[in-house]
Amino acid sequence: MNSLLSSDKRKAVGLIAALFLLAAAVAASILFGLQNFDMATVIQAYTSFTGSDEQLIIRTSRVPRAITAAVIGCSLAIAGTMLQAMTRNPLASPSILGVNAGAALAIVAMLYWYGAVFSFSELMWFGFIGAGLSAGIIFMIAMLGKGGMTPLKLILTGSALASFASSLNSLFMLISNATLEGALFWLTGSVSNSSMNHTLQMLPYFICAWVIAMLMSRSLNVMAMGDDVAAGLGQRSMWVKLLTMVVVVILAGGSVALAGPIGFVGIMIPHISRWLVGNDHRWLLPYSAVLGASFLLLADMSSRFLLDGKEIPVGVTTAILGVPFVVWLVRRKALGQI
Repeated sequence: MNSLLSSDKRKAVGLIAALFLLAAAVAASILFGLQNFDMATVIQAYTSFTGSDEQLIIRTSRVPRAITAAVIGCSLAIAGTMLQAMTRNPLASPSILGVNAGAALAIVAMLYWYGAVFSFSELMWFGFIGAGLSAGIIFMIAMLGKGGMTPLKLILTGSALASFASSLNSLFMLISNATLEGALFWLTGSVSNSSMNHTLQMLPYFICAWVIAMLMSRSLNVMAMGDDVAAGLGQRSMWVKLLTMVVVVILAGGSVALAGPIGFVGIMIPHISRWLVGNDHRWLLPYSAVLGASFLLLADMSSRFLLDGKEIPVGVTTAILGVPFVVWLVRRKALGQI
């Protein structure tokens, strides 16, 4: 008992340290970039606004960008953690399973058919619908055939759907210059043009999904043990899986609507959190949420310095960091180390 309490105390201290890291990442994201600011200027932008260029940049760009990056990083990390528990697949994430791709395809199709004459709330719902349809198709196909749904079937189906969606996106942009201009930069995954109004519109959905995810932590612990064990313990796995997918669709679809499809956050952060606190989702989900937000903030800040005098989309930075991580993860899985 004392050992368990000591372990929980260490995890609690670690979570507090992660929160300090998040606060530092938020501050760094606001202060540093192609133009640097000091904290006094940031405070004055909200306490004694004069309309100067520096204050306008802080209020209309840096702060909305930092908040949006934190919200998206948190959401994608939680979605990846839940998918890995549900599928018992260490490679599962919204991007690899094609959920992000489905949301992106729905939004690009909307840009193609209707141009830019729609509100963000309409774009948001198209993101939800696209993510939901892609998730439903992936799991229906993966359940077909002998043995039902397996981790390998999920990865193959999700990868195939993601490739198909990417091809259709390219087709829409090829035959429509307006769609190309509206979607090309967004499809790489970027928070540089974040709107505080858009983020606030999405925030209630995210908060509901975050709360549901945290409340499901014990159910996720049971589900991660396998369907047979879950059934033996009296858990209705189908309902837990359905609720998990609803949460993932909200988090992934909303993130794509805000900033485009940003990959690798949902696969990297759950593993990093698991190395820190183990497989107990009561700790794993909060750690993933905080570390996911911190990671995307720091990745976005780094993207401002990778090219001299230019910014690159944060989706490119996460890919640069994520591809070697996934290769290493696949190698460990092949060796039976995870």
